[in-house]
Amino acid sequence: MTSTLKHDAVTGGDDATLIDHTGWIYWPIAFIARLPFAMMTVGVLMLVVAATGSVGLGGLTSAAVGIGVVIAGPLIGDLVDRHGQRRVLAPVGLANGILLAVFPLIVMSDVPEGVLLAAALAIGLTAPQAAAMSRSRLLTIISARLAPGRRAQTTSRIMAYESAADETAFVIGPFLVGILAALIAPWAPIAIAAALSFAFVTAFALHPTARVVTVGDDATAQRAPLREVFSAKVLVLVAATFAVGMFFGSTLTSLTAFAQAHGDEAQAGLLYGLMGIGSAVLALGVVLLPARFALARRWIVFSLVVTMAAVGYSTADSLAAIIVWLLLMGLGVGPTLVTLFSLGGQRAPLGRAATTMTLLGSALTLAQALSSAVTGWLAEEVSLHVAMIVPAVAGVLVLTFGVVNAVAERRAATGSVAAAEQVAA
Repeated sequence: MTSTLKHDAVTGGDDATLIDHTGWIYWPIAFIARLPFAMMTVGVLMLVVAATGSVGLGGLTSAAVGIGVVIAGPLIGDLVDRHGQRRVLAPVGLANGILLAVFPLIVMSDVPEGVLLAAALAIGLTAPQAAAMSRSRLLTIISARLAPGRRAQTTSRIMAYESAADETAFVIGPFLVGILAALIAPWAPIAIAAALSFAFVTAFALHPTARVVTVGDDATAQRAPLREVFSAKVLVLVAATFAVGMFFGSTLTSLTAFAQAHGDEAQAGLLYGLMGIGSAVLALGVVLLPARFALARRWIVFSLVVTMAAVGYSTADSLAAIIVWLLLMGLGVGPTLVTLFSLGGQRAPLGRAATTMTLLGSALTLAQALSSAVTGWLAEEVSLHVAMIVPAVAGVLVLTFGVVNAVAERRAATGSVAAAEQVAA
């Protein structure tokens, strides 16, 4: 039985563009809805460091957020694939807003560390992951409602836009955290994140595009088994995304330690935002790259840029050098994320787009949080210099997984050619 598309508000013919199907208002809502997610890891880290003076405890608390995200992320993705985004995201977003709102009170109440970590874990468990949901929602609209001739190019552009939007959010998020913490108080960024979660995550969940689903009497049969999400071709993307998250977390925490050593840890959010400037620009510029510059090659080239710049960052001993290397790292990490999520969109099993995207997003966040904890411990117990080496290690991992992916693709292509030749013979 052929599937039908159920959508109460979005219409359009074969010549309609993606914006015709989503409406203009969708885009600012979807962008702002991802800001709480971009702010919470940095905000939690800086609030705890400011309240306790411990970078190590701040890293552990940030890690608790990431652990919650990775536990709940794939479960939320599976629920969304089964029941739709509206039914899942609305209650999850409200719960996350409440937990963010009370977190500053918990931190400033001088509670035991266990309570603090439990609260951070709950924040992660209810993280709505608007970015992953936006990707899967748009991929569903593209595959179900756009004319076949429009799908490939639109998918490439949307993956570039989504990654650029993520990078921009990661610029604005830490920047807002730094500004609000400096101008108001360390609790202000988390309070603002809670307000944004209440307003914009709810609006994102209730937007008419959330009703776009593939339905039919055989809807369950059209959804691939969950085990297909954990295929080798998807897991290599998860591993690489984990390494990118490791890069983000170690960079942020080592920057926090660097800024603290120079007397102002709130400066870390502003410095971290510098990396996202080139990252967002290059992420958008990926759509201009020729098709012959294949995704597998882009992965290797841009992760090499990240690695080389991270090596330079690890040797920096002045603020000017830090700024230069952060800008250069941004030139590589944005296009790398675009490539990974583009491949994720291509390789997502049928009916498992949300699960695949939340798995990638969870890996990114978990690694960011865990590397924050490890890097914070290294900064306090070993040395700042050792902590600043961790981003280079992460860059090497991303590059290594890129090489593994390229080899696997070449072997698969060779096998396909050989099989075709045997059939022809």
